[in-house]
Amino acid sequence: MKLSVIICSHNPKKDILTKVVDSLKIQTWGVNNWELILVDNSSIPNISSWLNLSWHPNATIILEQKLGLSHARIFGVQHSTSDLIIFVDDDNILNPNYLKEALKFHQQYPQVGCFGGKSIPQFESQPPKWFFQCGINLGCQEYGDEPYISDYRTKSFKIKNYPIKAPIGTGMVILKSAFMKYLEEAQNDAKRMALGRKGKALTSGEDNDIILTLVKKGYEIAYVPSLMVTHLIPQNRYSLTYLKKMAYESNRSWVKVLEIHSINPWKKISKFSLPLRALKAFITHRPWQSEEKSIQYQAALGKFKGQSEI
Repeated sequence: MKLSVIICSHNPKKDILTKVVDSLKIQTWGVNNWELILVDNSSIPNISSWLNLSWHPNATIILEQKLGLSHARIFGVQHSTSDLIIFVDDDNILNPNYLKEALKFHQQYPQVGCFGGKSIPQFESQPPKWFFQCGINLGCQEYGDEPYISDYRTKSFKIKNYPIKAPIGTGMVILKSAFMKYLEEAQNDAKRMALGRKGKALTSGEDNDIILTLVKKGYEIAYVPSLMVTHLIPQNRYSLTYLKKMAYESNRSWVKVLEIHSINPWKKISKFSLPLRALKAFITHRPWQSEEKSIQYQAALGKFKGQSEI
């Protein structure tokens, strides 16, 4: 196999996952050249009871009972047979040329350990105006039409900040060898395994952890605009309740990721100081005034919580 497509899914919406699979059916790269691995992460009912992958000669559904995106990804990679992995979320619609373009880029730049492209949102309904001011991208990114490769292979390089134009989990393409380097460090570290999504929890630091690990190990990363994913976003994900929770958990995870990689600009704080800090943040951000400010307030609380847990 030239490459492996790995979909990790926990209790997916049937109609959305079906659309994801349908986008793979029309890939311009023939099915005999790649394998499809769907990791059912403890879904009820089992995905194999209703999803038919018989159209693909190299497809399989495997069951990972240990809940969590990190565990599901590891299980999928361990069952893969190719040197190039593409992670596809269960709400990602790949453009028809995605697999072919990913392989083409890999063949041109084999030294790049991880890369991704454009992730364009497709909202179930029109989001409220304030949503676009809240600063949460919901797993979407778009850096224009110029490709970008970051070279971190110089001996004098020392990471100081999170890399610009870094790939995100949506449609992430990664060398299997690079992922295994990440796994060598992270698999037996409970804190790092807890960074990924787990059930309905919105913890979201695993992708950042992967990128920082690869950069420190000398891999290049890249932005490839010819790779495009449509990210299907249901209405509940841009509700105020969801976004406040996501802002909190994202910032909480972000502090922990930066601490793991020794680039955290914030000091550890006492958990006993949290109520006073929350009060000050309440006065500063004035969450009662608007939806954006209420989200910013939750982001501040999440940062404080992360600082208390490092």
